[in-house]
Amino acid sequence: MEKHAEALEDLGKYLKAQREMAQLSIRHLARVSSVSDSYLSQIERGMYQPSPDILRSIAKALNIAPDQLFQRMGWLSPGAVAGDDVPTAIAADEYLTSAQKTALVQTYKAMIADR
Repeated sequence: MEKHAEALEDLGKYLKAQREMAQLSIRHLARVSSVSDSYLSQIERGMYQPSPDILRSIAKALNIAPDQLFQRMGWLSPGAVAGDDVPTAIAADEYLTSAQKTALVQTYKAMIADR
């Protein structure tokens, strides 16, 4: 429980620092992220855990990767980038044949090639 509170406090401080570096008021960030200013204030003070959707909205408004915020919440391991673990997970799956693994990895890479 204490670790969770520390993660919320860390996230809040980080978001506030990012907002200040972007020279945005909390009200302006609220407008561009579609998150109320009072809720943003509570997140910055470490009082509430935002949902992944809220974090994505805030990240987009601050022009930072949502993964950075997810890592601070402990939802992603440090250094993990969304998508990097997919081929690793496929390779580790003992129920798939080698041919199936190859096909899945190729399909996955083709699907994300435009990003």
